[in-house]
Amino acid sequence: MKALQKLLLLTLSFTPYLLQTSCMSAYKKSVGGDIEQVFSKIYIIEYSLAWESAVEALKASPMEVVNRENGTLQTKWIDNTSERNLIDSVGSVSPYIKAQYRFRVTVAKGFYEGDASVRVTVQKEQQYQRDVLEGWRNQETDGIQENSLLYRVGKLIEFRSKIQTIENQKIKSQLKN
Repeated sequence: MKALQKLLLLTLSFTPYLLQTSCMSAYKKSVGGDIEQVFSKIYIIEYSLAWESAVEALKASPMEVVNRENGTLQTKWIDNTSERNLIDSVGSVSPYIKAQYRFRVTVAKGFYEGDASVRVTVQKEQQYQRDVLEGWRNQETDGIQENSLLYRVGKLIEFRSKIQTIENQKIKSQLKN
């Protein structure tokens, strides 16, 4: 229960920051700045549980980098040309010849009020190509997939920590008998 209260406190403390990032990205885009968005969440949990949950959340995607020592996961480029053309077909935008994306996930150790904590960071790179001569161009993300991935990692962490507490209770009861 204590960990849940801390998690709720952390979530509430980062909410204003997340609301400010959308306004800031519009400003950066208008002045031609870098608009890459990074989504992150802090969990009061051990590193190994968070790492296993992040790997599990990305298991359906082909992986390019899996480095537990520095906490880095990166998927290979995934083609999503048909999805992008379907989404953008309503507007007056010409269709994409190619579109692709990949995820970068980092898991970093830390401490929060003396307890072990982990920051999970998700970044999505989306690129498109409208013409063969044009080359690849970066596209700003809407944040839906990044937040979904963070949610999935959070749920896996929750399930794994519940399983771990149940197993610890079983071990304690067996030792008493």
